[in-house]
Amino acid sequence: MTSTPHPKFSFDTVFDNAGDIAYAASRPKRVYTIDEVEVLRSEAFSQGEQQALASMSALQAQALSQIAAAAGAAMPKLAGVAHEHRVGSAELALACARAIADAALAQFPQAPILAALENLAREIEASPRLVVNAPPELAEGIQAALEHTAQAIGFAGAIQVRPSPVMGPGAFTLDFGDGAAAFDPAASAARVTAALHAALAAEGLHAEPLIPGSDS
Repeated sequence: MTSTPHPKFSFDTVFDNAGDIAYAASRPKRVYTIDEVEVLRSEAFSQGEQQALASMSALQAQALSQIAAAAGAAMPKLAGVAHEHRVGSAELALACARAIADAALAQFPQAPILAALENLAREIEASPRLVVNAPPELAEGIQAALEHTAQAIGFAGAIQVRPSPVMGPGAFTLDFGDGAAAFDPAASAARVTAALHAALAAEGLHAEPLIPGSDS
């Protein structure tokens, strides 16, 4: 069992042999002048102000920490919303492109096949015959336009147009013996759509930020 040492007793006032005061403990001051009171008041006010500022700084730091945590929790949802926005924008762009392409094809139905014939000028120049398969609505009346374009590119072979009821609007094939070319607007649109959806799926939630300069 350990014993607790008692504090050493000391006197507030100690006298020497002559009876004079050798030591006197300082006593708390109980009476102050106006100037001393003003100094004490200023010191107390300054200490209180510093404590208040420290408390406000701590509250501000806590609030900022809570705001940062809330923003961090919201970022995945914002990324999801941004991805949905990109997908919706892409779908709208595709729909507009299809509408424009359909309108252009309806207005100039012979343009794609004539452009294909011009681009194949070097490939078909030595062929004796060119077989064109196209839907009935395109095959009808295309013969003269094909012959005119063939003459312009220097193709002297025969051109045979065959209606194909199984082909979709605007589709056609060009068979020139040593090779062939084909075009199907619907299939092309489907490939573009599939490629875009694949790109969006691969990009996922890791795309470039919507706001330039941001990191999320």
